[in-house]
Amino acid sequence: MTQQVRLGSMPALSLIGAVKVAAKNGRLWPRRLSAAQLIRIVTDIALLNLALILAALVRVAIMLAQPGDDEAFDELMWQVANYAKTAPVATVIAVAVFHASGFYSYGRAYQTKFKALVVTQAVTLTYLILGVLAFLLPSVVSPSRGVLVLAGVISLVLFVSSRMWAAAWRHYVVGAEEVESPPSVGGGRDRTVLVIGGAGYIGSALLPKLLASGYRVRVLDLLLYGTGPIEHLLDDPRVEVVRADFRHVDSLVKAMRGVDQVVHLGGIVGDPACSVDEELTIDVNLTASRLIAEVAKGHGIRHFIFASTCSVYGASDEVLDENSSLNPLSLYAKSKVASEKVLLKMADETFTPIIVRFATIYGLSGRTRFDLVVNLLAAKAVFEGSIPVFGGSQWRPFLHVDDAAAAVCQLLRMPAGRGAEIYNVGCSKENYTIDQIADIIKQHLPDADIIRRNEEADNRNYRVNFSKIEMMVGFKPQWNVAAGTQQVIEAIRTGQVVDYTEMRYSNVKLLHNINGSKLAPPERRWAEDMLHQVDARA
Repeated sequence: MTQQVRLGSMPALSLIGAVKVAAKNGRLWPRRLSAAQLIRIVTDIALLNLALILAALVRVAIMLAQPGDDEAFDELMWQVANYAKTAPVATVIAVAVFHASGFYSYGRAYQTKFKALVVTQAVTLTYLILGVLAFLLPSVVSPSRGVLVLAGVISLVLFVSSRMWAAAWRHYVVGAEEVESPPSVGGGRDRTVLVIGGAGYIGSALLPKLLASGYRVRVLDLLLYGTGPIEHLLDDPRVEVVRADFRHVDSLVKAMRGVDQVVHLGGIVGDPACSVDEELTIDVNLTASRLIAEVAKGHGIRHFIFASTCSVYGASDEVLDENSSLNPLSLYAKSKVASEKVLLKMADETFTPIIVRFATIYGLSGRTRFDLVVNLLAAKAVFEGSIPVFGGSQWRPFLHVDDAAAAVCQLLRMPAGRGAEIYNVGCSKENYTIDQIADIIKQHLPDADIIRRNEEADNRNYRVNFSKIEMMVGFKPQWNVAAGTQQVIEAIRTGQVVDYTEMRYSNVKLLHNINGSKLAPPERRWAEDMLHQVDARA
């Protein structure tokens, strides 16, 4: 299986690892070149050689400026000879490194800040390799150290400038209106996206955004809550609803016909809900996820977004990013870790899943939940005049459901083919302890009493860094917990929510009431084995 080069999660100068992986798998050179890619490669070769020539000329000019120096002509001839030896080697190295960094495939879709970082890494790595070769093989590559350093600086200026001019043109010349129009790369014009679990909490917030972006939307959902969450969208001719169990392969095959992209939001969500029926949880969250991915891959769908959770980090006192160790503490989190592993193993050049680890969601959508901490505590504060807190010192990252949907939309616009990616989805400023959440709610409802209890505290404790999705995708949440709390309070006060304890607002209550015989799990020994492995490594 071809290993993917995942530049998105790499630290500075980790392109060395990318080149090693790409070389191992024979991916240093594009297999198929479009006209645009060919033009970019030729342009880069010209810029590299221009930098080498300019650096050599500066060296000669310095010698000419020295009075009485009769060796300027000899220096010129020496520099010409060195350039003739160095240029071909430098060209091959540069194109290989640039291709491994995504210059000729998906690099144009990077946000400006991250693009500048990737260009800097690639140019630096190119000249580091040249410097090593000049030291080890002077008969093959023999530029002087001064010329090599100067050429590196000139190259960096030329390459960064050549990659940044388009962004500057859009910003200063074209204007904001053009910048805000839907991007052409991976955009939604005439594309069909299948949203599995599209009538759920995040799905009901996602569908309107997809339609606004120009997508055609097909929803695959068992509709356990009915069509109410998406009722207002059913008259849109671009919306198609398939009521079926996504664990059935025939339903999946039919749903994926003619689909360009897949967003898998379906599953049993939350620790309490997953503990109701562990066999059902394994079947729905893990077995079905592999089946869905296999069917998508079989249909040639490269762009596959899978909803995971920051709960996979479990408990840690550190600020965690996508490269941090996982420590799942619940069946829900373990099922997501195992599903991530399945997807990453399936990834290759034809299937490039994007795994999104959502922060703890809050706020209103078509299918609002009140079994989540912000919504639940806000509702209790309004209806009961109390804000119960168990423990309170545990850290959590928080994200409004509308922002979660917006992040999925932005990721769908990113081009496929970048390799499997993992993104934490949230905002680094929105990490709070449960005590702090209670204080924010009390600011909106001063008469509510905070009741702190130490028993039965949730052991999960994690703060998360979300800089990757901000740099690479440009995602910036529009909501914060204070605004989301006010939204929930207003919905209750205006009568939109009459009884927050109703079954439709709670995943765990629904699972206690459904007929389990309709959801009998098939054979899934492989899924159990995978979960045992996750548990053993945790």
